[in-house]
Amino acid sequence: MDTWIYLAITLMYIGLFGYGISLYLQDASRSACYSLLAVTAALIWDNGVMAAGRTLGEGDLLESLNMARYWLHAFCTPLLALVSYDLIRRSGSPWAAGTAAKSIAWLFTAGLIIMELATHTFSLQIKPVQEYGALRYVPVEETSGPSLMVILILIPLLTAGIVLWKRKVTSALFWGTLLMLAGSAIPIPLDSAAATNVFELILIASLWFSIRAQQRQNPQ
Repeated sequence: MDTWIYLAITLMYIGLFGYGISLYLQDASRSACYSLLAVTAALIWDNGVMAAGRTLGEGDLLESLNMARYWLHAFCTPLLALVSYDLIRRSGSPWAAGTAAKSIAWLFTAGLIIMELATHTFSLQIKPVQEYGALRYVPVEETSGPSLMVILILIPLLTAGIVLWKRKVTSALFWGTLLMLAGSAIPIPLDSAAATNVFELILIASLWFSIRAQQRQNPQ
């Protein structure tokens, strides 16, 4: 069952990526919020590899494709902090307009990448696991719950969600982040390992919706 869920999620991410490209081409500013394109592309790879796992079968090829998932996660997921900052800045929030806020956002993003590489990715060893009809590679020393990096990223995301709602841009990001937080923290009694991926999809969709809402509020 999970193979088909991952495939459906992959196709929806491809649709979101195309939507993001169209927003980028319509936007004269083309600022840092479009780092979301890299995040969306990484999630296409992530879910696509898991969808293809049973077809490819165990072996060096599938292991390499799965290892790339974790490297993309380390480099691309922290970009959500930068996306959050830029959404706040574009909403007209005064405290985000200065050089200091921009520097902090970039340093925070770089710090998350370095932390994930140093504490997880460089020493990562993975093993094949087949569950709920899908074959994927997971860390040998798998931990329960979200990683520290993911928890830290939720802070700027939730902040951006609150700011955008308060400034009457959209409440989508606030609810998308809240659902992601709930989905990561609360065990869901489903015979599937793909539940978290669904919540990730909702979060990314809410980010693209927020970018579009800002475009409509401030047409170029």
